[in-house]
Amino acid sequence: MTTRPYVILSAAISVDGYLDDTSPDRLLLSNEPDFDRVDQVRAESDAILIGANTMRRDNPRLLVNSEERRTRRIADGKPEYPLKVTVTASGDLSADLKFWHHGGQKLVLTVDSAEEKVRATLGDFADVVSVGPELDWGLVLDELGRRGVERLMVEGGGTIHTQLMAQNLADEVHLAIAPLLVGQPEAARFLGAADYPGGSTARMKVLEVRAIGDVVFVRYAPKERSTEN
Repeated sequence: MTTRPYVILSAAISVDGYLDDTSPDRLLLSNEPDFDRVDQVRAESDAILIGANTMRRDNPRLLVNSEERRTRRIADGKPEYPLKVTVTASGDLSADLKFWHHGGQKLVLTVDSAEEKVRATLGDFADVVSVGPELDWGLVLDELGRRGVERLMVEGGGTIHTQLMAQNLADEVHLAIAPLLVGQPEAARFLGAADYPGGSTARMKVLEVRAIGDVVFVRYAPKERSTEN
């Protein structure tokens, strides 16, 4: 039986739960010490996953930036960079995005109807795998488990975070809470409306809370829910 990865959802959010505002420029919610923390979590991961919408909007390279951490990965018998993964149901991906041109191996998980489109667009930039007629997160995690991914870091966007939380597939949630208020209903949020396990009274276990400069970092165990105050 395939062992699914340990799934970590990672996000920087405003106090009112937003991932960004609606301006053309990316809203910087985190700070340099917290960026370094994120870099450490990436270095400890076997794979990093983002959705196609996040890739198109932010155009990230999604790398381990610290040379020391990359060297340590190699010394531990791992690739210099974690596997970079994206998921898409539409197949609307551009080969010009930075994601494909930096770091190590890349993987696209898609659906049957978009598989050929993705292959035609990306050529040799990435391995392309369909998980079936629909994007099934259980099958996505099974595929990653078959590839030896034991620790998966998910960096967005909000739709993916919402789906994984609603399906009780997240093992940890890492939130960097910035002292900002966005207040724009049309801006992207960390989580959307969903039927979450346990309902509105189920309390997640807090694993860690600490200040990192002006950001508060909180680590939750969402599968360890209780209804006790």
